Amino acid sequence: MAKTASNSQPLDAAAIKQLALEHGFDVCGIADARAAWEADSRLRAFVAAGFHGSMGWMEETLDRRSHPTAMWEDAKTAIMLGVNYGPDTDPMAKLAHTEQANISVYAGGDDYHDVIKKKLKAFAGLLHRQSGTEVKVFVDTAPLMEKPLAAHAGLGWQGKHTNLVSTEFGSWLFLGCILIAQEFTPDEPTKDHCGSCTACLDACPTKAFPAPYQLDARRCISYLTIEHAGPIPLEFRAAMGNRIYGCDDCLAVCPWNKFAQTARETKLQVRDELKHLNLAELAQLDDASFRTLFAKNPVKRIGVARFLRNVAIGLGNSKHVDALRAAQHLSQHEQALVRGAGVWALKQLLPPEDFSALAETSMRYETDARVRAEWEVQT
Repeated sequence: MAKTASNSQPLDAAAIKQLALEHGFDVCGIADARAAWEADSRLRAFVAAGFHGSMGWMEETLDRRSHPTAMWEDAKTAIMLGVNYGPDTDPMAKLAHTEQANISVYAGGDDYHDVIKKKLKAFAGLLHRQSGTEVKVFVDTAPLMEKPLAAHAGLGWQGKHTNLVSTEFGSWLFLGCILIAQEFTPDEPTKDHCGSCTACLDACPTKAFPAPYQLDARRCISYLTIEHAGPIPLEFRAAMGNRIYGCDDCLAVCPWNKFAQTARETKLQVRDELKHLNLAELAQLDDASFRTLFAKNPVKRIGVARFLRNVAIGLGNSKHVDALRAAQHLSQHEQALVRGAGVWALKQLLPPEDFSALAETSMRYETDARVRAEWEVQT
């Protein structure tokens, strides 16, 4: 029997789940933190294949990610919690409006790390007070593999796109974890319900899935627009379309989204000012206006230069009347990363003879070797 605070009910799995709902979580499951699992070998194979790209921290934290108890050896139970961030519109619809910026659904509101961590800490504090047992909180930034744990806790299963799929919320769950040094009755793991469906794999614009249940992050638009710090490889630029921060295609096409629900947490819903972002207008952002527009939002963490790099590629793909002037502006940006992308955009937007003339003039006077190289690549 768990230790309980005065005037409190005995803490068991059912009580934990009820308390989780009362603390703003949409779903809760219990997993044995000490159970054997296969996620470690899959992760090591992922890194060995180089699929992690420039995310060196994945390789550096392999041992800590190998098992939940590698993070905390006294952990006995993993309380897995989910917050629904389901959109109220079709995430794919904006792809047709090429003059607009398409930002991943998860980045439309406040940074989920902050929103969920606040909920987790409050809930964990309550569990600690009622059980008298030590607890630890984890949300994404820590080297804990939440998706396999969530599957073990019955919240869903890792689909062929490697993300969690829920029969109740489709593809749209943020995950958090509370490890606790106390045993509770675990839930049954969720079975894989993907069947023969390959909708997520077929939808990927850059063919980032070498096989079902395998992701090559180096080809993934989410990785390229967020994690990747250098120029976007030429082979992926056209496929990016107007996706300037993340990509939801593999999530959005999943048939299990027929059960998805709109997020009830208002802080995770898309802000009004982020619903209709014009690429040409975004090209005018400086560091201060970028930080203001994306205050308390996950987009802010990539910085204005990387963001404008992505905007430039969106402009080049838009073929919109307003894009040319914006691309010219970015091709003269103080940051070489932005200028290079601006050059590429100009080639997509200008007639070949006009671009060649501009390239000849620019290479004659350009002093930055990296930007000259961009012009040379395009010509």
